[in-house]
Amino acid sequence: MRLLPIYLCRPGMRLSKKIFSEEGLVLLGENVELTAKLIQRLNECGVSFVYIHDPRTSDLVVPDIISEETRQYALMEIRTNFKDLLSRPNRKSGVTYPYIGKPFRQVMDVLIDDLYNHQDSMVMLMNMAIVDHYLFQHSLNVCVYTTILGIASGYSRDELLALGLGAMLHDIGKTQIKLDVLQKTGPLTSEEYEEMKRHAERGFYLLKDEPNIPLLSAHCAYQHHERLDGSGYPRGIKGDEIHEFAKWIGIVDSYDAMTSARVYRSPMLPHQAVESLYAGSGTLYEQHMLQLFRDKVAIYPLGITVRLHTGESGIVVDINASCPHRPIVRILNNAAGEELKSPYEIDLSTNLAIMIVSVNDNHPVVQPAGV
Repeated sequence: MRLLPIYLCRPGMRLSKKIFSEEGLVLLGENVELTAKLIQRLNECGVSFVYIHDPRTSDLVVPDIISEETRQYALMEIRTNFKDLLSRPNRKSGVTYPYIGKPFRQVMDVLIDDLYNHQDSMVMLMNMAIVDHYLFQHSLNVCVYTTILGIASGYSRDELLALGLGAMLHDIGKTQIKLDVLQKTGPLTSEEYEEMKRHAERGFYLLKDEPNIPLLSAHCAYQHHERLDGSGYPRGIKGDEIHEFAKWIGIVDSYDAMTSARVYRSPMLPHQAVESLYAGSGTLYEQHMLQLFRDKVAIYPLGITVRLHTGESGIVVDINASCPHRPIVRILNNAAGEELKSPYEIDLSTNLAIMIVSVNDNHPVVQPAGV
């Protein structure tokens, strides 16, 4: 299989991995043939990348970070509970509402078990889904990515539960933002931007008294937009005033936002997003956290097309867990662009003189600091 951005897909190509609906259900199955209409529809619905069949990489298997059942279950709970809150703007304390802590805690138990069973999981693109409401898929992505980092950091199960709930619910305050502001596709006015920034504080007050939600998770919602140098919001706190969990969520929240398609811009590729994060190393984000994040991110996802400085191009077929920015590449075309009759593989972790210079032929690579 091969990972292609939607703009490079052509009619007649066949899917090799499923496309999911907003509810986590299978929308398009494997072997579905793409038509011009399907490609256009996927693009309109925010699907940025798809896996397609390619006989030259038919042996490549790309594992899912979480199971299809877990994805469906988590998205259903996120969508159902968030939509209920969206229909109840300006939720007041002291008024009886259905508690949300128990269902989300149950989701986290399943997610942690799923990720424990795949201890070598890396942060991989999860955006092969129709996105009618960015908030739902983004909440799941941030939760999964952050929990992977929590496992890599050696956190206990209770710590993972608090961290994962904080990540899943970090943007829950957006359910209390005016819909015309939340769903606006153009630039926000200064007043609208101030309204949007209130989601962090509103998220904290939604969660702080919820049974089954640790108070620390509520503080994650409160602090995930705070930054080391005090330039964040809502309180402008800095350094050690920001809880470690909120710092993780801040990094992952920014990464997923950059690698997701939005109405007003195209998504970045993982290596571009990591480079952008590194620009804030030591000022916005903790350097040691960025280093672990980089080590757990599939900077060059399996199946993606890369070009080497030698002019040759090929497909990433394996990731070196100890050196993810130096993957194994199957060379399919020579420097002249001619297809090789006998493709071969290069392990960039042992061939340090060979560099990746572009992805999908039009995204130049700049190695982030420390790589």
